[in-house]
Amino acid sequence: MKNNFKMMVFMTMSSITLTSCYSYTSVVGKGAQNNVQITKWNHYLFEGIAPVGVSDSKQMAGDSENYTVLTRQTFLNGFITAITLDIYSPTTTTVTK
Repeated sequence: MKNNFKMMVFMTMSSITLTSCYSYTSVVGKGAQNNVQITKWNHYLFEGIAPVGVSDSKQMAGDSENYTVLTRQTFLNGFITAITLDIYSPTTTTVTK
């Protein structure tokens, strides 16, 4: 029974700390025309189930009709997620105009 508990703890910790960083790119219009970047963090609780503060990419782009949106979990985001045991799970959104 003790070995089963140790294995369960090990598997849980491994699944939390060994998740890979992910990214999602979205192109609006013709995509980024210049190299003007605006970056904001998105805030989630409980492995991303409950959004607390999510950035609005359209608002970040302003009046621009052509831009690229990159949402990703950076190393720092993943590190913070691991430290908080997935209670707080931030991501980063970058809009390039």
